[in-house]
Amino acid sequence: MRDPVELYFTTLRDIHASGAGVAETSYYPALQTLLTSVGAGLKPKVTAIINLRNTGAGIPDGGLFTAPQLKGWEPGADTLFGQIPGRGAIEVKGTADDARATAEGEQVTRYVERYGLVLVTNLRDFVLVGRSADGSGTRILETLRLATTEAGFWARVHQPRKYAEDASEGLTEFLQRVLLHNAPLSDPKDLAWFLASYARTARLRLEQKHELPALDALRSQLEDALGLQFEGEKGDHFFRSTLVQTLFYGMFAAWVLWARGRDRNEEIPWEGRFQWETASQTLHVPMVAELFYQFSNPGRLRDLDISEVLEWAEEVLWRVQRGPFFEKFQEHHAVQYFYEPFLEAFDPALRKELGVWYTPDEVVKYMVARVDWALREELGIADGLADPSVVVLDPCCGTGAYLVEVLRTIDRTLTAQGADALTRNDVKRAALERVIGFEIMPAPFVVAHLQLGILLAELGVPLKDADERAAIYLTNALAGWGDGTIQPPKDKRVVAGQMHSTLLFPEFAEERDAADRIKREERILVVIGNPPYNGYAGMAVDEERGLSEAYRTTKRAAKPQGQGLNDLYVRFYRMAERQITERTGKGVVCLISNNSWLGSLSFTGMRERFLEV
Repeated sequence: MRDPVELYFTTLRDIHASGAGVAETSYYPALQTLLTSVGAGLKPKVTAIINLRNTGAGIPDGGLFTAPQLKGWEPGADTLFGQIPGRGAIEVKGTADDARATAEGEQVTRYVERYGLVLVTNLRDFVLVGRSADGSGTRILETLRLATTEAGFWARVHQPRKYAEDASEGLTEFLQRVLLHNAPLSDPKDLAWFLASYARTARLRLEQKHELPALDALRSQLEDALGLQFEGEKGDHFFRSTLVQTLFYGMFAAWVLWARGRDRNEEIPWEGRFQWETASQTLHVPMVAELFYQFSNPGRLRDLDISEVLEWAEEVLWRVQRGPFFEKFQEHHAVQYFYEPFLEAFDPALRKELGVWYTPDEVVKYMVARVDWALREELGIADGLADPSVVVLDPCCGTGAYLVEVLRTIDRTLTAQGADALTRNDVKRAALERVIGFEIMPAPFVVAHLQLGILLAELGVPLKDADERAAIYLTNALAGWGDGTIQPPKDKRVVAGQMHSTLLFPEFAEERDAADRIKREERILVVIGNPPYNGYAGMAVDEERGLSEAYRTTKRAAKPQGQGLNDLYVRFYRMAERQITERTGKGVVCLISNNSWLGSLSFTGMRERFLEV
């Protein structure tokens, strides 16, 4: 099937090259085909109709109608003039006109009053106009520019395929959002798509920036915090994707916390609405709060032009029907699992490479219950996970499913023992100190913090100030353990002959140092989770590769054959095995893996070592 954007550019080129067209109306069919083609992929489908009749506000150049509208209308059913276009009106000008000036003019104002939403375009600029938040006038909701000048636009249109390769994703994303702007928004998957769409727009803007010293500094510090390097094209993609995911998912998480304290069916006045610039402070994650500050204030990162896209996403959150949304959210554990549909919509290839698949709730509950039983029955710890001496680590905690279930298990044990409301503080203390999560991807890291914040609020012991945060850390669980000796803080070390500076984002250094302290000092008794199975080629893992060396030699069994020990899950097993057998001396390891290590000839040394230790 031909790309609608390429067809759009090709049609414009042919009309323009003929010299027989006129500036505006000759190009209506090309625009109509583009909008209808994009609308055909939506549910319900959206169709563009050109040249509407006058319904009392003038004659707009077109309207956007949903499929049910086109099938179900009868004369007199809605108005004397026919149906109002459910997804807004269209106003088209020639490429020489200023689309933004048109959008701010009296004619479009009348259309907005009548139709609620107007898409204004001069074929190269697209401006979505709606009612102002307080209802007193109009405002520009969202914009997209294909070319800054008319001449530049026509020059590029005359190479339609190449132009479409550059512009197709951004234009299609924008038009899909326009066509869905008036759609009811209550399903978590629909919100995930919108946030992912804006995140893709933000990522495209980052990719168009070539010289960004501030972004380079941020990249360097994120590499330092995670104990890895972003190498080559894949590394570049991972870094940009990581940064954008953190911003948009952080905003979503902050909105969830903001919404929890309000009546779900209440109409929020303009002055009380959610604001992305300040709401991140509710997450109790200083590093994320600092990222939002840097993007929202004049300075190093404001020049990246992402704050505007964050504002658009903020407005999507305003449109969510909170009552039905949160009903579905809680019923299907979508707080926890919202990240998977978000990443599937935002970057499906990266999701596959990183192995982002949520663990079914039933499996999580079984594994935690099995560990609790093993602590009680096999290690003689009467209270199991509820014992204050039991330190638990999920080394790849994702969105926090295991951490939440561990804390719920602790709460059930204390409740069964007749605990009163005051002892719920023991659950909170466990969340702050000994139920620990490590995560290398910032977006699920943010969600995990959200999860534990919500759980503690439900238990009546919410996080109260910026100094209280769950024991979830952004770090690479496979690096930085060292030999157990105390290392100086990394921001004081001399690197390559120079003092290493963390002045740009000290919060990143604090996050890294807190994780390093856990690795050096805690005696971990339980390692539980669902680690990824494959390595990601865009990140350097030299320090990690040594983890599998212990499994590459044998005393009695045949030497390992093949490449199986390179699978990433093997390193997580070795990290856990070393922690339990060489540091703590006893404990429980409960990890999901593929089954290759049970019988493959690559794992003879791994099996032999497990039997020995």
